[in-house]
Formats: sequence, C-alpha cells, structure tokens
Amino acid sequence: AFVGGAVAGPAVAAQAAPEQHVSPVAMSVMADRDHGKGDHKDGHKDGRPSRDRLVPHGVQGEQASIPISGEQADNVKAIVKATKKAGLDERAAVIAVGTSLQESKLENLGDLGANNDHDSLGLFQQRPSSGWGSPDQIMDREHATTAFLDGLKQVDGWHDLPLTVAAQKVQVSAYPDAYAKWENQAADLVANAWNNS
Repeated sequence: AFVGGAVAGPAVAAQAAPEQHVSPVAMSVMADRDHGKGDHKDGHKDGRPSRDRLVPHGVQGEQASIPISGEQADNVKAIVKATKKAGLDERAAVIAVGTSLQESKLENLGDLGANNDHDSLGLFQQRPSSGWGSPDQIMDREHATTAFLDGLKQVDGWHDLPLTVAAQKVQVSAYPDAYAKWENQAADLVANAWNNS
C-alpha cells in the first residue's frame, strides 16, 4: 500500500465544527429512507447513485455529522470530480470524502505553524516528507485526491472493505478506527455531488 499520510492532530480538531453523533437506530431509519420506491437498480430516479453503490456493506458503528459550508461542499465536488477523472466509482469517492472528513473536516488546510501535525497539509493531511508531493501539489485538491486514490488502488479488495479499513491502509493513521464514523455523511455528500461534479 501507498505509505504516507498523517494523523489529524489537535489543530484539526480545534478548528472543526462540533460533531453530532447519530445513533445506530437513527442510521437504520436513514438507510430505509434512502431505499425508497424511487430508487433504480443503479441509482435514484433523479440520477443520484444508489445507497448500495455508495455503502455496499452498510454503515458500521455510531456515526457523526458536521454542518457543511459552501467551501467544504466545493471540496466535496473537487474530490468527486477527481475520482471520476481517475476512472473510479462512487465507492471510491465515499472513501475519499470520509477520509477527508476525518483528516481535515473537508477543509484544504495550509501550514498551521506550531499547530501542524508535522508537515501535514491539505484535504487529506498528507505529508510532503512521506512522498505525497510538494506542499503546492498537496494543496491542489485534484493532486491530493489523485494521490489518495492511487494509494487506495494499491489496497487489495479496497472496494469491499469497510471505509475505515480502506482509509487506514492508505493513510496509516495513529487512529485507525476514526474514519468509520464519517461513512454515512460521506455517502450523502457523494450522492448529492456525483452528478454535479
């Protein structure tokens, strides 16, 4: 697997909006809502990807959610666009968006000075010293996403792994289970952005 990435440190947590946890019961209700009569085999009547394509094995564990600003929504669109350009599907975009939710709360973070986790930068908190690219490249949303996806493609069976396992194999975080809580919000964001990116 592609080795690199960085742990989202206290600087990211301090800047992030408070997380709202969603109970497993609420998750079940939301999943049922998304499997409505308007779904087609490969997507919704409105053309959005189906829940089965976004989260093929369901969401695991308690979920979190944050409010999304216009800038964060633009970053989701950039991740989705880069995923499509790389020839990958909706599941890859969900893994990428979920990873970015954990690493930077979907913010393209520059150098935070003393608050930086080593030399971590950008949407995925990738480190130049770990081979993700130059600081300028990492701050480019397409490059950062493509680098993440290149790592993902090296993970055997990534498409069928839980989001947190796939993300961890790419990011090599000190908090390997932290990605799991973002799967539901990542799936919703990708569903909404897929046809607009």
